[in-house]
Amino acid sequence: MYNFFSSSKGIVLTGLLIGIGAFLLQFLGNPANMGICVVCFTRDTAGGIGLHRAEIVQYIRPEIIGFVLGSFASALAAKEFQPQSGSSPLIRFVLGIITGTSALVFLGCPWRMVLRIAGGDLNAVVGVLGFAFGIFIGTRFFKHGYTLGKSMPISKKAGFVFPLLMLGLLFLLIFSPEKEGSVHNGLIWYSQSGPGSMHAPLLISLGIAFIVGIIAQRSRFCTMGAFRDIFLFKELHLFSGLFALFAAVLVLNVIYGRFNPGFSGQPIAHTDHVWNFLSMLTVGFAAALAGGCPGRQFFSGGEGNNDSVIYCIGLFVGTAFAHNFGIASSAQAIGPNSAFAVLLGLAVCFIIAFAHIKRK
Repeated sequence: MYNFFSSSKGIVLTGLLIGIGAFLLQFLGNPANMGICVVCFTRDTAGGIGLHRAEIVQYIRPEIIGFVLGSFASALAAKEFQPQSGSSPLIRFVLGIITGTSALVFLGCPWRMVLRIAGGDLNAVVGVLGFAFGIFIGTRFFKHGYTLGKSMPISKKAGFVFPLLMLGLLFLLIFSPEKEGSVHNGLIWYSQSGPGSMHAPLLISLGIAFIVGIIAQRSRFCTMGAFRDIFLFKELHLFSGLFALFAAVLVLNVIYGRFNPGFSGQPIAHTDHVWNFLSMLTVGFAAALAGGCPGRQFFSGGEGNNDSVIYCIGLFVGTAFAHNFGIASSAQAIGPNSAFAVLLGLAVCFIIAFAHIKRK
């Protein structure tokens, strides 16, 4: 079966469509420079189901649900739904935690990092440098035989669990709607202020994310993979899609007067460059060791890869930890425990990398 989205033109179209979708979500109500942020939306969802009590970031994000369901539908239609598991699940869980905590020190995942630059946030340029360097470190370990082992096929029924969990979240969101002026409606939590209170209409968010899930599954779109392929193979295929995403959002921001270049005064961003760099270095390193960026892990989970699901569960836990234990940054400064969490996460990544080199 011919897969257009895996072609050179297809990956560029994928990036353009994701960029347009991210801008639309931002234009229709999502936070500025946060049309799509996989880690932030995971954090908001974790808050929506009560895993943390930071009242400004609690909302079950339909985008996360749409990513998984879109990828699931695409994999089924293309006969690529092949559930598998068993490749160092606890290690992947830990890498998910590290990604979640470190990304919230930076205040965004790799996707939001690109969206921030397209909006003129120069702090995110520092983040890109760190992210790329973290992936570069990971590729050095790849060349020396790093591997988390081989996944094994499992029952298709096991592959249905993650999409069904996402459907459960969707039912909660639809059938337990927000009560005006209430943080908690008896089942789930809704932010009344801050980023969690800012969101595009539910069905639009779900629809755009569902389409993103389909095209990302078909194209294998991955921000970590874009840099990894450059460092390992000097291959620009995935990077061309990432650049197309950036270009689409940049052009739309300029057209609609949303491009504001500079370091200070950027939405939901701080100017501590040392920790912007180090936090995204840790995110890049962890993503490389896990085999994909946070977005790619959700898409892969929708395809039936339970190893990716374990990473995503770690991401939920890590983002909750970030707010429960003073790790997450604010727009003014990093959190009281941010530096410790980033350095600990980086050290654990090195331990995992060295421990999983398979010598010939």
